[in-house]
Amino acid sequence: MLIGQDITVIGGGIGGMAAALACARRGARVTVLERADAIRELGAGVQISPNGMAVLDALGVGDALRTRSVAGRAVRLQDGRSGADVLRLDIGTLPGDWLFVHRADLLAMLADAADDCGVEVLTGHPVASVAPADDSVALHLWDGTTRAAPLVIGADGVRSVARAALGPVTPTRFTGQVAWRALVPVPDGIPPEARVFMGPRRHLVAYPLRDGRLMNVVAVQERKEWAAEGWTQADDPSHLRAAFADFSAPVRALLDHVDEVFLWGLFRHPVAPVWHAGRLVALGDAVHPTLPFLAQGACMALEDAWVLAASLAHHDRPEDAFAAYQLARRARCVRIVAAANGNARAYHLRAPLRGLAHGLLRLGGTLAPDAPLARFDWLYRHDVTQATPQGAHVTQAAP
Repeated sequence: MLIGQDITVIGGGIGGMAAALACARRGARVTVLERADAIRELGAGVQISPNGMAVLDALGVGDALRTRSVAGRAVRLQDGRSGADVLRLDIGTLPGDWLFVHRADLLAMLADAADDCGVEVLTGHPVASVAPADDSVALHLWDGTTRAAPLVIGADGVRSVARAALGPVTPTRFTGQVAWRALVPVPDGIPPEARVFMGPRRHLVAYPLRDGRLMNVVAVQERKEWAAEGWTQADDPSHLRAAFADFSAPVRALLDHVDEVFLWGLFRHPVAPVWHAGRLVALGDAVHPTLPFLAQGACMALEDAWVLAASLAHHDRPEDAFAAYQLARRARCVRIVAAANGNARAYHLRAPLRGLAHGLLRLGGTLAPDAPLARFDWLYRHDVTQATPQGAHVTQAAP
């Protein structure tokens, strides 16, 4: 039913642009409403594992992204204080590429491809509220105007106005963790790996971007002091350096180069029970925000975008398409969010559990080096572009 269908997407981020592109490639007429005055992404890195690359390749932007990214070869877990290796995950053995990507590059490529497909992007159009009806959706903009749209995709992030129109929103909970993000010049001799330095109640992740010219740094600390959710709160780099002052020399040297850093609080959000109502449907962080401990936030949004567009193309009625989309996606997203929560605990172990756990990881990595990564075959080897669309008669999504 997508050929000639008018679709409005709220949000011009990675998920919104991917959804717009996926629908436009199937013949839809797509308009994106973006609240900012331009399509842009914050300066930060993102990992795109093979399950996400499958979508980008199917959308026709995978090769272009490869030219601007670093092909990852390993995820290396290290003891933060000593720097000693704990476990090396050889991600180069997976089918498909695992890329370390600058978010702005990924968004720009999706936006350019969407533009080539005729997607209209209206910047400076913040949506204040959404009201779904049987045959249309009313979009109330902050400037006081109202737009009626026959079909709306909400890809407007954690503070989604689309999600608010789908039923009661469960209160979020501060995890007791905050995260810093920064970009620094890459030291000489850095391999194409994501390194995770683990310590008591904190960890730091670093990996190269843009042909190895930049290093993306994300550092997480457990603390009682609350911090706001969001990526735009600037902080003093000395606070970051102090939090990791007892980590190994390579970590301290990396942080010495940080001259601009942003801080945000990490909050746990339950996966939304309902993802659609009438002619309104939501995807990505709007319905399943995740903690950044499995590097799957962008990949989940990409998978959502593909499955949603495929479901809309396969079904005659939007309601059936939306139900099939939620049925296909929700259980997988619940599992991914839970796995990310588990990593948060494992990275921050304290003595004596930390020494025991690290010893077991080293032993397991020696005896069965492929086993730790194989535990996530369900995640990284899954290709939504090869999945069969749900049956045309699905009328109710899974609870």
